[in-house]
Amino acid sequence: MSDPRFEQFLGRAIGLNAASIGSSAIERAVAARCKACKLGDIQAYWELLQNSDEEVQELIEAVIVPETWFFRDAQAFAALARLVMRGLPQADAIRPLRLLSLPCSSGEEPYTIAMALLDAGLTAEQFRIDAIDLSARSLALARQGIYGRNSFRGQNLAFRDRYFDATKDGHRLRDTVRAPVEFSQGNIVAPNFHADPAGYDFVFCRNLLIYFDAATQKHVIGVIRRLLAPDGIAFVGHSEAGLMGANGFTSAKIPMAFAFHRESAKPGVTQARPVPSPPIHRPRREPPPLPKSRPVLPQSPRHEEKREAALPNLEELRLLADRGRLQEAALGCEALIRRDGATPDALALLGLISDASNDLGAAERYYRKALYLDPANAEALGHLALLLKKQGDHGGAKLLDERLRRLDKRRVR
Repeated sequence: MSDPRFEQFLGRAIGLNAASIGSSAIERAVAARCKACKLGDIQAYWELLQNSDEEVQELIEAVIVPETWFFRDAQAFAALARLVMRGLPQADAIRPLRLLSLPCSSGEEPYTIAMALLDAGLTAEQFRIDAIDLSARSLALARQGIYGRNSFRGQNLAFRDRYFDATKDGHRLRDTVRAPVEFSQGNIVAPNFHADPAGYDFVFCRNLLIYFDAATQKHVIGVIRRLLAPDGIAFVGHSEAGLMGANGFTSAKIPMAFAFHRESAKPGVTQARPVPSPPIHRPRREPPPLPKSRPVLPQSPRHEEKREAALPNLEELRLLADRGRLQEAALGCEALIRRDGATPDALALLGLISDASNDLGAAERYYRKALYLDPANAEALGHLALLLKKQGDHGGAKLLDERLRRLDKRRVR
């Protein structure tokens, strides 16, 4: 049985909600550190932990299991590139764009941001990326800039030829990408974290909120708000979109990018804006409303065709989900399935919606149904693997990750 003191200790130290990774994961980490410290007694290790900052960091390192790769959830990086190409103001050497990657893990995310901006036509002098993580080990790997096979997943690996050199130790990132990225260690739940008066144009804080309890989530979202420039955009993970909407952020209305602005002005109050928003921020036409239930009446075939045509398509439903309108998106998916039958993509989207609503049991069922219909559905494989990790089933997640890697290899061939 796990000792609740360690769960509470990690909650205070780094905001970790033990339920997000499972008590057994913390128990294993404590046992491993006891053995490493040559202590056969949990109480002796507890006393060591109270008196050693170094051992606190070692326990944190044992608990954190980073899972990242280049261009993970690529829609966010594509959205960033589009925003920049459409004229975000003052992207020059005098006032370079400021971006934050938190947590940056072993560097794949901030370096991906740099590659996306270079591909968009910026020079390395026109942007600066602050990359922050709690793990000293991950930061050491990030600064080294040499990556193995696990960091390269997916079908399109052309960026590897453009920005990496093959070595006997792995693929080494070129200096053009490394130069704009500055790594540092930090704890987002610590008092006065990163007290920088200048706001960031973009903040990437993806798949971090899911590891916190509700109070810590609210606190961290407040930190993100403080770090963003007035017209800045925050990117979060798909399971965190609802949290942003519930805490005063507004969707940037970019499908599947999970991008958010700070809250709008209150009704009747006009806020001065020093520069206009990029064109992509302009409101887009809403998807057609879902049909309200009504008595079934005899209809001509022509009327029936019109009724069915009013249903949103899958992309419109993805847009609804991205805006935090999860219930509407779920109802739309169910209506499509009733009309057209179950498809892997519709089931995977229902899984994402359930995941974002924290209905993890339903999310798992939908992902598995999608994989039953299409065992090679990469979206369902990837998100089910992440879900199993959140639930502490690391063995099941590893099997799914291996399936995904085999699928990626077949696609590259």
